[in-house]
Amino acid sequence: MVFMANIPKNLDELIKLTQNNDKFKFKIKVVANSKNDSIEFCEEFIKLKIKQPAIEGKANKAIIEYLSKILPYSKSKIVILNGEKSSIKTIQILS
Repeated sequence: MVFMANIPKNLDELIKLTQNNDKFKFKIKVVANSKNDSIEFCEEFIKLKIKQPAIEGKANKAIIEYLSKILPYSKSKIVILNGEKSSIKTIQILS
């Protein structure tokens, strides 16, 4: 498994990193209950804003759905490895 060494600067870089590795993991910081679903590439982490609240797993489900829309992977290939009850989560892309 490969952890992201450098934070990508944009979505295209993230897609390239995920396509070059068999099992790719990266950390995100989630802001639930946001106005819109969006992704931001900060120097220290990838920030994912999700409209759903962090109640009963709704935000976690929304994270996987949103990532499957912006990345070339189905929902079944995107897994939250840890941090299900935290704002910091580790995501794994299975290829």
